[in-house]
Amino acid sequence: MGSIYLIRHGQASFGAEDYDVLSPIGIRQAEVLGAHLAQLGIRLDRSLSGTLRRQQHTASAALGQLQAAGQSTPPLEVDAAFNEFDADAVIRALLPELLPEEPDALQIMRNGAQNRAEFQRLFARLIGRWLSGEYVRPGLQSWTEFVAQVQGGLARLLERAERGQNIALFTSGGTITALLHLITGVPPTKAFELNWQIVNTSLSCLKFRGSQVSLASFNSHTHLQLLKAPELITFR
Repeated sequence: MGSIYLIRHGQASFGAEDYDVLSPIGIRQAEVLGAHLAQLGIRLDRSLSGTLRRQQHTASAALGQLQAAGQSTPPLEVDAAFNEFDADAVIRALLPELLPEEPDALQIMRNGAQNRAEFQRLFARLIGRWLSGEYVRPGLQSWTEFVAQVQGGLARLLERAERGQNIALFTSGGTITALLHLITGVPPTKAFELNWQIVNTSLSCLKFRGSQVSLASFNSHTHLQLLKAPELITFR
């Protein structure tokens, strides 16, 4: 059987003008991951990511550590199907109708880095509405459309995969959540309960034989835990 290592990107720049940039902690997380993969002796046959900078930067930092350990690494393939869903678009589209119930929501969402707990609570409410399919808005990608996007990317990955290959997929939490939903059949709301627990640069492993895929492990972040540095365990 082959293995697909689902790797969530390193910590991005939450609260900054441009979220799609790894923070210094995010870069360190990616380097630690790469060194860990080298220590495990995992040799990659393919590596893929979406088009987002935080995904590709995580890939380059991790693969750089494999190269530093003397391993050859495959060129990074890019497929936009593995991008994250547009969380900002979900917030913009669905927040206005939430304001009568949550009058402080606009200020909280604008200052999420200073109100992390409240931001997460409100974001989870908005995601729940998005998942329900009852709040369709022009120009807003639905959950169903997002899942179809990810499913298409997985199908293309498997079409090119060879038996027994080790494939690294540097992606995002929402994409991993969609894959969990597709592969295990867990309902979307339950999948997102798992989403909130996905650590930056954590490893989840899928096993595949042909087009058949199963979940082997989820959200392993031993590479960070071993350093005994709590600041490296982040969720956004």
